Amino acid sequence: MDSPVPPPAGAGENSSPTEPRPRRRDRHGRGMRGPIAPPQVPLSVSRADAFVDLVHDSVERLERRWPQLSEVEFSVREVPRLGPGGDEGFTADEDIVPLGRLLPSEAGRRDRIVVYRRPVEIRTKNREERALLVHEVVVEQVAELLGLAPESVDPRYGQD
Repeated sequence: MDSPVPPPAGAGENSSPTEPRPRRRDRHGRGMRGPIAPPQVPLSVSRADAFVDLVHDSVERLERRWPQLSEVEFSVREVPRLGPGGDEGFTADEDIVPLGRLLPSEAGRRDRIVVYRRPVEIRTKNREERALLVHEVVVEQVAELLGLAPESVDPRYGQD
């Protein structure tokens, strides 16, 4: 019951198979598209990579003022581990999930500051809020490490 598609007009005995066929319309916007972005723009920056960049930017900002932070290891974890088994674990009787944690140096390890990505992302709505909260968390942990008030570590702390 299928009916054959009729040959295009002018495709009779006179046309040869080597002649190019007439170009058809791009129906419904399904044709070839141009590049989505220029080649120098990264197209697939994951949320995790963007978060690591925020932490790195915050640390660089603080290292200009506090050069001794170059000896501190900064890292990003998805979520804090629950329970005493982990070196950065927190107990279930804590009311608030931590956004970051300072792990003091021990047995040949450097001081380490960990920022937890998912708890920070959940508490923020957009990239600007996330950048501010990440910086506040890093400043608070650095202040704890140095034994100073957060306002002395970064004079703009809490003002943004």
